[in-house]
Amino acid sequence: MTNNEFFKVPKQQKQVTLWVHPEGRVIGSLFLLEQSTLHAGPEEPIEALNHDSPFIVISLDTPAQLRFYNRNSVIRVEYLDHDGNVNESASRIDCQIQMMDGSLLDGQIIESLPQDRSRIFDYLNQAKDRFIKLYTSDEEVCLINKSYINYVITR
Repeated sequence: MTNNEFFKVPKQQKQVTLWVHPEGRVIGSLFLLEQSTLHAGPEEPIEALNHDSPFIVISLDTPAQLRFYNRNSVIRVEYLDHDGNVNESASRIDCQIQMMDGSLLDGQIIESLPQDRSRIFDYLNQAKDRFIKLYTSDEEVCLINKSYINYVITR
């Protein structure tokens, strides 16, 4: 083992599709910690996106390169979640989100929220998180940068 290997943080890659301003659609992989700092198990994509640091690393296949994207320019990130690690006792809010580019995203927010702060308004106004998680199907997840949301309605 070389000296540099002692300083490496074990990470795994997660295939994602990013929508980046002004570039558009980008297909690549996020680097996720093998052990989350917030819970048992690996880091989730939303944890990686909600870090305080201004840039995130994305590995592209074509062209084969690493890119360092400013988190503020990432509009949304989509990926498949085959594990289905959804807390069955979590609050479920059916909603539609209109993005600033005019696109409409339909889905469900599934989060463990305090009883006295379980409205969608409370969830959207959590200042600590830049991205929110929307389940667009049983296995499809969309992480949305709140800065690019025009409005949200519940269904």
